[in-house]
Amino acid sequence: MWSGLIDSASTRIEFAGYTNYFIWQEHPRIADKFRAKLEAGCAVRFLVGDVDSPVTAQREAVEGVPLTLTTRISITMDALTRLRGDDPPAGLETRISDRHIALSVFRFDGEMLVTPHLSSLLGHESPTLHLRRRGPDGLFDRFAGHVDALWKDARKAWA
Repeated sequence: MWSGLIDSASTRIEFAGYTNYFIWQEHPRIADKFRAKLEAGCAVRFLVGDVDSPVTAQREAVEGVPLTLTTRISITMDALTRLRGDDPPAGLETRISDRHIALSVFRFDGEMLVTPHLSSLLGHESPTLHLRRRGPDGLFDRFAGHVDALWKDARKAWA
């Protein structure tokens, strides 16, 4: 499903998960796909958790797993640093926040995957909803507006 959603997106791809690390692990050539999307004019945005936040430390204590949030975020940031390279491609943006720890939203033009994280479960143990934008003011627009608000308040990963 992930590959299909990424392949079909032409204007906007957005990963607003706290770590987003799974995409780099499960899709080894995903950076090449993102690069091709960027070259074709598609915006690619990542909202990533804050490794220095007390929210992150608290969640790591709840999860109690060796592959910590900090490590998972670092995997994503390393991959994004390599994707940026010395001459960052137009359309690639990354911001950092700790306000989205309990909800992941992944947008591909008019389709979206939303994972509300349940109590002490890991992200992959929580349910994922597949939404399609069918009109204004539905669930799709509500989640998109939520991510836009988080994005506005988040800090840029790179100056």
